[in-house]
Amino acid sequence: MKYEPKGPVHGKILVIDDNPIIQRAVYFMFRDHGYKVLMSGDIADALNLIRKELPDLILLDINFPTETAFDGGSIRDGYWALDWIHRIEEARNIPIIMISSDDPALAEPKALATGALAYFHKPIEKERLMRLVMEIIPPRPAPLPMNLAAALKLSPA
Repeated sequence: MKYEPKGPVHGKILVIDDNPIIQRAVYFMFRDHGYKVLMSGDIADALNLIRKELPDLILLDINFPTETAFDGGSIRDGYWALDWIHRIEEARNIPIIMISSDDPALAEPKALATGALAYFHKPIEKERLMRLVMEIIPPRPAPLPMNLAAALKLSPA
């Protein structure tokens, strides 16, 4: 599922989380700051989206129910998905932020050791996450007007 931002697009963020509440919250947060948001509730769909869309950043949940996991449910977590994403040549360098409600003392070191750029515990600290995202994908300035009449309206008198 794709969601377009209002105004200039700064970059694409893929959210891989089976929780529609998290998806919706992240969608509004990033859309309102000029990011195109792609969403997936399962790992297999997300891997297809990554190949097709090549997002600039991925937010990846750690836990998935069996029915949304990859390979008929034999692979059930975001750690595996992160490893698999790094095997996709064109996606190898996409930064990944892992999110989870798991015990941060256990989940964060494992996420970072697996190759995540950062870890956020749910409920997500929105301001901290937004700062990190803006460092990874800096906002782009609005494009200049394409015609002279519009440009003259912008110039000081």
